[in-house]
Amino acid sequence: METRIEHDSIGSMRLSMDVYYGVQTLRAKNNFHITGSAIHPELIVSLAQVKKAATITNRDAKILDAKIAEAIISACDEIISGKLQDQFIVDPIQGGAGTSANMNANEVIANRAIEILGGTKGDYSIVHPNDHVNMAQSTNDVFPTAGKITILKMLPKAISELERMYNALELKSLEFDNIIKMGRTQLQDAVPIRLGQSFHAYSSMIKRDINRLNKAQNEMLTLNIGATAIGTSINASPEYLNNIIYNLRKVTGINVTEAEDLIDATQNLDGFVSVSGVLKTCAVNLSKMANDLRLLSSGPRTGIGEINLPSKQNGSSIMPGKINPVIPEVVSQVAFNIIGNDFTITMAAEAGQLELNAFEPVLFYNLFQSIETLKNATKTFVDNCIIGITANKERCNELVNNSVGMVTALCPYIGYKKAADIAKEALKTGVQVKKIVLRQGILTPKQLEQILNPIAMTEVNRSLSEEEILKETKYAMGE
Repeated sequence: METRIEHDSIGSMRLSMDVYYGVQTLRAKNNFHITGSAIHPELIVSLAQVKKAATITNRDAKILDAKIAEAIISACDEIISGKLQDQFIVDPIQGGAGTSANMNANEVIANRAIEILGGTKGDYSIVHPNDHVNMAQSTNDVFPTAGKITILKMLPKAISELERMYNALELKSLEFDNIIKMGRTQLQDAVPIRLGQSFHAYSSMIKRDINRLNKAQNEMLTLNIGATAIGTSINASPEYLNNIIYNLRKVTGINVTEAEDLIDATQNLDGFVSVSGVLKTCAVNLSKMANDLRLLSSGPRTGIGEINLPSKQNGSSIMPGKINPVIPEVVSQVAFNIIGNDFTITMAAEAGQLELNAFEPVLFYNLFQSIETLKNATKTFVDNCIIGITANKERCNELVNNSVGMVTALCPYIGYKKAADIAKEALKTGVQVKKIVLRQGILTPKQLEQILNPIAMTEVNRSLSEEEILKETKYAMGE
């Protein structure tokens, strides 16, 4: 195998002539056997986009030779199109605040640019990873900028899946609108509710999550590119500082802006914590809904059994015919992981010292995972569960009719104590509330039918009588 020797400040190492990465990347590969994976593919593309925008800016400022710049830009375009991904070999969790990932990009781009110019990989006299590819940059502004761009690419995909979920839940709320079921508080019978209302509540919850995530994207639009090492823009020309954001917008198609305070933007990572917090909130909501669906479908014969979840796979290796709610289960497990990721992200942001936070690698690893798994869990939740849910209308009616929760509606007419006595008797004897009331002659059949009409009990009555309107008006006027 043909090899080459490369040198750095530590010493020298032998590399295969086939590889595009260099000595600093190989050292990182050897130092950081952590997750067994490479940095996220979207982050690789984002790093190449940052390098391309920086090269264009330096070329236009006439501080980078145009021929070298064009070769670097061509190399970046290849990476952006998906080529050379296998040359990014550093572990996503790494020491050095992301320097290894940044140098991996610098070396791959430099060696490919050298080839484009007719040279041999490793001949950095033609194109140098630091002097040319990394010109006017530092890991400390490149890595967080690439991370934010990656998040801005990933979040819309997750939001799109949540929008699909919202629409699916809205359709179910309409489909189930005429089905009365028993509402429960603290897992005990409460008062009737329409199954459609339950699903509409889920859709309202998801709508809030969508709104939060849309707002969270704004946190990622502000970049510290141009800050270089600690925010003082050392080694960056005025032309570079004035044009890098413009060129980054053109390269990425994202309307990014420069941070007002580059020093602050370099050392403080609270924006990432904010995004993670929104993802955690969404995960909590998804898991809560998953728990509800498992409960409502439990049994199917010895549990609540008000709804049926789609059968997706055998539920047991020993119990024939058993079907488990595997989709809601996996959604909850994803939620648990996202909640754990949020804690890691919080601690990573807190752990920064003075002018730099060195823990962005683990922060990005967890944040990217949270976004991606949220997207994937939402997709399978919609496709393999929600759209296939059916209702057991007869079972819902049976549980409503046999519940003592109906007695709540009698309180305004017979008082709390009398209603409680009827509830106790119904629980003790198993006799329906309606029959007890009729037997005791407390209300007429017609009155009882009106009061205990399940549909009426689930409707919010906001209309006021003329007397009540007059009373409200006088109150508003201070009378």
